[in-house]
Amino acid sequence: MSGDHVFDPTALEGGDGQLPEEVAEVQLRPGRLSEFVGQPRVVENLRVTLAAAEGRGEVPDHVLFSGPPGLGKTSLARILATELGTRLVATSGPALEKPRDLVGLLTQLQRGDVFFIDEVHRVPKAVEEYLYTAMEDLQVDLTLDSGPHARIVTLNLEPFTLVGATTREGLLTAPFRARFGLLERLEPYSVEDLVSIVERLAGLLGIGLEPAAARALAERSRGTPRIAGRLLRRTRDLAEVAGRTAIDEGLALDSLGRLGIDENGLEEMDRRVLRCIADHGGGPVALKTIAAVVSETEDTLEDVYEPHLLRVGLVSKTARGRVLTPAGARMVGFELPSSDTKSSPGLFDG
Repeated sequence: MSGDHVFDPTALEGGDGQLPEEVAEVQLRPGRLSEFVGQPRVVENLRVTLAAAEGRGEVPDHVLFSGPPGLGKTSLARILATELGTRLVATSGPALEKPRDLVGLLTQLQRGDVFFIDEVHRVPKAVEEYLYTAMEDLQVDLTLDSGPHARIVTLNLEPFTLVGATTREGLLTAPFRARFGLLERLEPYSVEDLVSIVERLAGLLGIGLEPAAARALAERSRGTPRIAGRLLRRTRDLAEVAGRTAIDEGLALDSLGRLGIDENGLEEMDRRVLRCIADHGGGPVALKTIAAVVSETEDTLEDVYEPHLLRVGLVSKTARGRVLTPAGARMVGFELPSSDTKSSPGLFDG
C-alpha cells in the first residue's frame, strides 16, 4: 500500500523556510476555505456542510468531487481535514487492489478523520462493495480463513468522512455514487480567478510579478490552477537564471514560448491533434485514430487535451468522431470544405 499516507502539514515545514521542489506544490496550496480562490458555489456548500455538522456534533457527510484534473479536488480534501482539525488519510483507487488493503486503512481511522480516495472511479468492484457498509453502517465484515473453516468477523469503525475525487464520474456505479451525501463538480476557472491565484503563488515564492505578466500566465493556463502554478514556477526559474527579481510581461511571454505554449494557449499536443483532424479532411476522425497518429493514449487525449479544445471551440464531438470547427480550422490554416462540395448525406448521416 505504498500509495497510502497520512497527511501531516508540519512534516513539510523546512527549518530554513525554503520550499523543496518535491513539496512546493503541496505547500503552495490553500490551507483554508477562506484562502481558496474560485469555485464559489462549491466552497459555500462546503461551508454550510461543515457548519451544520459542527452544530450537531456530527461528522460531515461523505463528499464526491468530480471534474477535470488540476482544479483543486485534492486541495479541498486537505482543507476539509484542516477545517475539521482531523487527519487526512489518503490513498488512490488503483492502490486498493484487495479488500484487505481497504480494511487496513479503515480500521486505522480515528473519529472525524477524512479518508481521501483519489481516482475513486478506479476502485475495484470487490473493494467498492466493502465501502458500501463502511460508508453507511460504519462497519466492515472481514472473512478469515477459507473453506469449511471460514468465519466472518465484523469490525466496527469510527465515524469518518470519505472524500472521493474523480475525473470520470460517469464510471462510478450508481449504488456507490448514491452513498455520497454531497456531490460537487469543479469547473474550469476564470482568467480573473487565475490571476489572483498566480499573484498569491508569486508572493509565496518570493518573486515579483507584474499585472500584465500575471494575466499572460493566467490566460494560457487552460482554466486550471495546477497548470498556472507550473507555468509560474518555470517562469520563476527563468527569472532567477536571468538575474531578475520580478517577472514582467516580456519575460513571461519568453518563458511561455520556451515551453511551447503559443499565443492561443495551445500546447504542442493540442496543435498535433488539430493538424491530425485537418489531415483527415477536417473530420470526423475517431479518437482511436487520433491517438495512433499523435502517439498518445485515448484516455489522456480525452481527459487532458480534448476538454480544453472543446471548451474554446476548436473541436467538436459527433457520433462519428471529432471534427474541426471553423475556428479550429483557421488555427492550423485549413480550409473546411463548403457544404455544397460535400457528398450527399448517407443513410446514417445526421
